[in-house]
Amino acid sequence: MTPDELSDRLLDFAARIGKLADALPDTRMGRHIAGQIIRSGTSAAPNYEEGCAAESRRDFTHKLQICLKELRETRLWLRLILRAELLPEKRLTKLLEEADSLCKIIGKSVVTAKRQPPKKD
Repeated sequence: MTPDELSDRLLDFAARIGKLADALPDTRMGRHIAGQIIRSGTSAAPNYEEGCAAESRRDFTHKLQICLKELRETRLWLRLILRAELLPEKRLTKLLEEADSLCKIIGKSVVTAKRQPPKKD
């Protein structure tokens, strides 16, 4: 997968999270989770883009680690939505699968970036 393809997947994920947040019930719990999932679910894409423009390997790794943390948080909110039965499972299945997949991709990228020796000039 190219960086542009991954960027597009993260952007699509953010858009889907936004739609899901809008579908949550207008209850105290629904509003709370909507705000939290909007923040975490839409931040992975810009953090990845920041990583792609990193000034160093350390900066790149750091931005990807933030991206991974936000994806993991989003995945937790999705699981809470399921557990609290705020939306039907059918609505969340594909989104949870994509969250898992993106976590694995970004996680593997972090591991790879940390293992590579620094470039010598």
